[in-house]
Amino acid sequence: MATVLSVSGSPSAASRTSRLLRRPDDRPAAQGHEVIPLGVRTLPVEALLGAGVGHPAIVEAVALFARADGVVVGTPVHKASCSGVRKALLALLPQYTPTGKTGLPLATGGSTAHVSAIGYALRPVLDPMGAAYIVQGRFTPDRDITAHEDGALTVAPGAAAAPAHVADRFSTALGGARAHGPVLATTG
Repeated sequence: MATVLSVSGSPSAASRTSRLLRRPDDRPAAQGHEVIPLGVRTLPVEALLGAGVGHPAIVEAVALFARADGVVVGTPVHKASCSGVRKALLALLPQYTPTGKTGLPLATGGSTAHVSAIGYALRPVLDPMGAAYIVQGRFTPDRDITAHEDGALTVAPGAAAAPAHVADRFSTALGGARAHGPVLATTG
């Protein structure tokens, strides 16, 4: 089976994005894939902002990317921009880290006006770096996500099926890329 690295780019400990990201993680795990969560906020700030490529935590994160067959990248969108910690980590990766991997971009945000962040901020990171296949991403508006104090998450009925649907497409693409080699990236 495949190894999936699930990267949350949220800077918040109580992030709806991070919790929502765990839902698509459950599908590949149920299909026998190993899923490794990575919260970028847990990496040392001085290493991220100081381009500390030799820092042990950054070296370990780069090794996780290299080991993964598929990468799920999730980020909150605020003021039409993705999180800075996500940008900082991806900037430290060697240029062709995603080569041959299957990618899935996911985002959350306060307005559906931010849906284009998938296309202008997440896809372009995976595509030129050599991802073999990029599954069409998913944007979920904050208003459709309710985070409860006990850690539970409720997703509005209309939006609840979407994370499972993209996770299934990701798992299918992940299996196809492993079995048949690189395929052309999708456009949507």
